[in-house]
Amino acid sequence: MTAAAPTHPPQPEGATGVLVLADGSIHWGKGIGAAGQSVGEVCFNTSMTGYQEILTDPSYAGQIITFTFPHIGNVGTNDEDIETVTPAARGLILRVDITEPSNWRATRNLDAWLKSHGLVGLGGLDTRALTRRIRDGGAPNGVIAHSPDGKFDLDALLAQAKAWPGLEGMDLAKDVTCGQTFTWDESAWTIAGGYGRQTDPKHHVVAVDFGAKRNILRCLANAGCRVTVVPATATAEEILAHKPDGVFLSNGPGDPAATGTYAVPMIQQIVASGLPLFGICLGHQLLALALGGQTTKMEKGHRGANHPVKDLATGRVEITSQNHGFVVLPESLPDTVEVTHVSLFDGTNEGIRLKDKPVFSVQYHPEASPGPEDSHYLFDRFIENIAAR
Repeated sequence: MTAAAPTHPPQPEGATGVLVLADGSIHWGKGIGAAGQSVGEVCFNTSMTGYQEILTDPSYAGQIITFTFPHIGNVGTNDEDIETVTPAARGLILRVDITEPSNWRATRNLDAWLKSHGLVGLGGLDTRALTRRIRDGGAPNGVIAHSPDGKFDLDALLAQAKAWPGLEGMDLAKDVTCGQTFTWDESAWTIAGGYGRQTDPKHHVVAVDFGAKRNILRCLANAGCRVTVVPATATAEEILAHKPDGVFLSNGPGDPAATGTYAVPMIQQIVASGLPLFGICLGHQLLALALGGQTTKMEKGHRGANHPVKDLATGRVEITSQNHGFVVLPESLPDTVEVTHVSLFDGTNEGIRLKDKPVFSVQYHPEASPGPEDSHYLFDRFIENIAAR
């Protein structure tokens, strides 16, 4: 007997976009941005600002972003507020249609910007219901499709969503890292003069690019560093040949255990060299692996600009920007490692340091892009470690 074809909910009149999840659920909407389709892990972000920075954050490789804030597009887009030239996110989902821009820095409507980068989006979905689905059941795999004529092959889209393997086990850092070594001297943006240049650096830092956000590099330059950026696959010998005063491990996408197959040996040699080392997000997870710890996939992940984190040394609570779907297991860390920060949302690990070396890392994003700026002191701590050595 031939199996009956699956039945799907009727398509609303005028629907030009659809989200098909791997569990078979269908969500209709209006297509925005580029026409086409894209598969990935569907996550949500709670930030009220910074949608352009979020969409260009390389850490979102392999992910479709659901924005919980409804007014996306309200400040338009420009060529300055990007974290990388080519966005790595797979697409976006909005509650309403793109808001018309009203900002003096806007040079283009968000829809036109999405089209220019080939990013597929959907508007008109119940993002509260979708966020609850992710919160309660974990981030699902799915396909978003935008067809201006409203024609979709739902069975093919469902098969594509089911076939996508998911982020666990994926090394995506290789897809977003730089192709070759380069230097960076652009510093923080100001309303008076835009981005500046670091012309009198006091220290030299090598930044390992696992998917680095530009604003992290700007913060390092702003802190007085000449920055040399190297690809994710750089060896310890290649890094040390630059004679750095310190080494930085960047954020990035994918499963840290997969990236760790080549990054962990490098990090272990850098730690053994005694150089000051600072890691953020994926860099934090990779450092933990190099020190003997373990990581695991989270059900929901942390994505937004309003996550409270407690500094266990000072008792101070920081409101932080976060974007990660994997987490360090603190119980797996050796006695030589001290847990320094924890999430006040779910108690997960947010920071570590070596007790006997100038080596530390955090799970969140202190560079404030999008804000807040509570954690900028971590760059100063890194510079203090370099100066002390």
